[in-house]
Amino acid sequence: MPRKAGAGELPALRFHYPAALHARVLEVLGALETADDATPHRGALADVVLELTEAGLDWYFVKAVQDAKVGYVAEQTTKLGLSSIRKVMGPVIRRVIGGMDHEQLRSVGGHIRALMA
Repeated sequence: MPRKAGAGELPALRFHYPAALHARVLEVLGALETADDATPHRGALADVVLELTEAGLDWYFVKAVQDAKVGYVAEQTTKLGLSSIRKVMGPVIRRVIGGMDHEQLRSVGGHIRALMA
């Protein structure tokens, strides 16, 4: 049974993602957190944000459609639609993260770290 959010706490959803991705996320976050200048890690952060976005989309939408057994056409339509989202979001994520300074990158890393808790 899902737990209820406590006082002052917002409800949350979670998703599962591959252990290999988890290892990469931890590696990138560790590099961001220990770097005197986090800006050389912009590309790596953008990469893991994109991978996490893809894993989340797959978990929340593709898996739900597959579990519902709605059929091949519906499943392929879902995958095609999500592919379009990925194509749009990829350059946006890279552009935004690519323009961040040290503190902004550390803030995004802290946000991701908090989501993992």
